Amino acid sequence: MAVKTDHRGNSRVVFERGIPAQMMGIDGTWRRECTMEDVSESGAKLTIDGSVEGLHLKEFFLLLSSTGLAYRRCELAWVNGDQIGVNFLKLGDKKKKARSTSVGA
Repeated sequence: MAVKTDHRGNSRVVFERGIPAQMMGIDGTWRRECTMEDVSESGAKLTIDGSVEGLHLKEFFLLLSSTGLAYRRCELAWVNGDQIGVNFLKLGDKKKKARSTSVGA
């Protein structure tokens, strides 16, 4: 395990072997095994087992425990082959986005 600083100035923990995790659709209709390669306060890099074809990756849960009790709500940031970058959503992020778009209307 190594700690690095990324181009955004966030401390990022890089895992030598990766941490097993699962991705799950917000509505629970799909799950996919993945490996968390690194993580920061604001997001993570994941390697997906299998294809991301047809998955609704705009927003999903990253399950960090087998019981599903440790999880983060995520949105897709980028895709590069079988790896994706995700941003962690904080409680209320959706409300702020909705409010800011309705103000300009």
